[in-house]
Amino acid sequence: MKSHGRLSIHASTKPRDLMAPQPLAGAWTARVLTLYPEMFPGTLGHSLLGRAHDQGLWRLEVQNIREHGIGKHRTVDDTPAGGGPGMVLRADVLDAALAASGKTRGKWPTIYLSPRGKPFDQSMARALAQTDGVTLLCGRFEGVDQRVLDKHRIQEVSLGDFVLTGGEIAAQALIDATVRLIPRVLGNAESTVEESFSQGLLEHPQYTRPTEWDGRPIPEILLSGHHAQIAAWRRAQAEALTKERRPDLWRAYLERQGKDPETGQELSDAHTIAAKGETKD
Repeated sequence: MKSHGRLSIHASTKPRDLMAPQPLAGAWTARVLTLYPEMFPGTLGHSLLGRAHDQGLWRLEVQNIREHGIGKHRTVDDTPAGGGPGMVLRADVLDAALAASGKTRGKWPTIYLSPRGKPFDQSMARALAQTDGVTLLCGRFEGVDQRVLDKHRIQEVSLGDFVLTGGEIAAQALIDATVRLIPRVLGNAESTVEESFSQGLLEHPQYTRPTEWDGRPIPEILLSGHHAQIAAWRRAQAEALTKERRPDLWRAYLERQGKDPETGQELSDAHTIAAKGETKD
C-alpha cells in the first residue's frame, strides 16, 4: 500500500472557500442589483429555501449598484427631466451595473420590479422556474431612467397594486415563489400540485389534529378514509372560496372549463370557439 502522507491541521485567518455552499452545475440563479445588498438573503436564507441554497439547488448573487456610481460620492441618481419631486436612478449607472453582473446563459430574463409592470402570478413563477436564472433590478426613489429599460429590453413586473419604498421585498417574494417550484427544493413534489392557484383555484381549507378544538370538529368527510369523496369535497370547497373571494379567478376558471362565466352552464362548441377567439374551418 502506498502512503499518501499525513494530514496536518493549522490555523488560518483566511476562510476556506470549501466551507461556503457549492451550487450544483447549472443551478438556477437569481442575480439581484440593489442599493442595499445587506438586505439579502433576508428571508431567503431561512427554512426550506435556505436549506436548498446550502445544498446547491439554487444560487443567489447580489450586486451593489452604488459601486458603479458617478464621481467621488458614487452618485446613482439625479432629478427627473422635466421637473417633479424625488430622484431617478441614472441610466449610465444601471447600464454599468448590468454589464458587470456577468454574462447569462440560455433562457435568462431581466426583470425590473415596478408597480406599473405585469402582475406577478403563479404561472409566471412556473415559467421563471423553467429558465436558467433571472436578473432582478430593484428600483428606489421615483424609479429608473426609461432608456436603460428600453436598451436592455427589461420586463417590468409588479407584485400588486401598491407602492413599496424599493424593489428588494418584491424581489425576495418573486425569488421565493420561483425557487420553491424547482425540483427537490420542497422535497414533496405533490405540495406544489394541490396548493392555491395550481389549478386556477384558491386552496381548500386545511385541518389537522386535534380532531376537535374549541368546540370545532374537523369535517367528518376528511376522517372517512374515502379518498374520492375527500377529493370531491376539497374541489367543491376550492370552487366556492374562489367564487366568493376572487371573482376574476372564478371567471377565468369557468372559461377554461368551457362554461359561461355568468351562468356556469356549458357553452356550445360555437360559443367556446368564439370565447377563445378561434374560428372553425
